[in-house]
Amino acid sequence: MSDIMDIKYAAAATFSSAKELYDAAGKVKEKGYSNWECFSPIPVHGLDAQMGYARSKVPRFTLAGGVTGFFTGMLIVWFMNEFDYPLIVGGKPYFSPIYPFPVFYELTILFAAFGTLFGMFFLNRLPRHNHPVFEHPDFGRTGDDKFMIVIEVEDPKYDDEETASFLKEVGGQSVQIIREPIV
Repeated sequence: MSDIMDIKYAAAATFSSAKELYDAAGKVKEKGYSNWECFSPIPVHGLDAQMGYARSKVPRFTLAGGVTGFFTGMLIVWFMNEFDYPLIVGGKPYFSPIYPFPVFYELTILFAAFGTLFGMFFLNRLPRHNHPVFEHPDFGRTGDDKFMIVIEVEDPKYDDEETASFLKEVGGQSVQIIREPIV
């Protein structure tokens, strides 16, 4: 039989409304915590700015994918018309950037979509099939009617007692330590 051990992952507190979560997130940011997250059953407008998040980097992946798709489409058409199967039709040149418009247009859109998808997966560190926050007894309710703030143990300002009392002070209910099982 193997022994199952666990380590502390974070301190978590639940909130009853989006306003309480929004206000508490501002106080957590003011306190100087850096490794923390909010969980909400609905989008809370302005919460990312309240948490101090910068603009997403996913559009950079989209742009890189779109540019790659454009040049891939142009390269394919150029290679096919210039070297692979050179054929003069109606006096047109072997290659012109005007006629293959549908090819590079569609590849631009396709590669941009792939850039967006894979960029989102990369930046969100997906797929992660199990997260320690899932072990919190009230986490399931964050998809229904509860809001949650989780401050990770790895945060430089984290202290068991101080963090738990701070979460209660900002209006957190059901403040608990989340443990990550290690097999």
